[in-house]
Amino acid sequence: MPAWVEVAAFWITLAVMLLGLFLLVIPIFPGITVIWVAALLYGFVAGFDALGIFVLVLITLGMIAGISADNVLMGAGARQGGASWLTIIVALVAGIVGTVLLPPIGGLIAIPLSIFLLELMRVREWRGAWRATRGVALGWGLSFLVRFGIGLVMIAIWLGWAIYRQ
Repeated sequence: MPAWVEVAAFWITLAVMLLGLFLLVIPIFPGITVIWVAALLYGFVAGFDALGIFVLVLITLGMIAGISADNVLMGAGARQGGASWLTIIVALVAGIVGTVLLPPIGGLIAIPLSIFLLELMRVREWRGAWRATRGVALGWGLSFLVRFGIGLVMIAIWLGWAIYRQ
């Protein structure tokens, strides 16, 4: 492969990974998955050796951990705020539907709104509904920090491999 192709692949991959990392601010945006796809495509362009396959496995585990942390921490925050499991499940579905119908902010609106309204109907008291809504917001914040840290580790692992290949 010509040297300029490998250099271009390196810089394009790094740019896409950094974009995915910084777009993690949007809770519904799959930035962790974008980082993973960029690493995978770089591997196809640059060629996978034994170390590259090991790196991709590590990055894949990071992606799975990041996606899982997102759902677990948001649900745990809502649950700790007093939301029922049914409310959490309905809010998750509402977030997916909201994202599909009104990307990228539909999910940002649908999840807290559905938690508040469903909990208001369930407990018939706005303070309890607000506590559950605040819990999911705190879960989102913690989830962002965890996903951002995992994204940094994923990029660092890829970067180490890409530089080692040079």
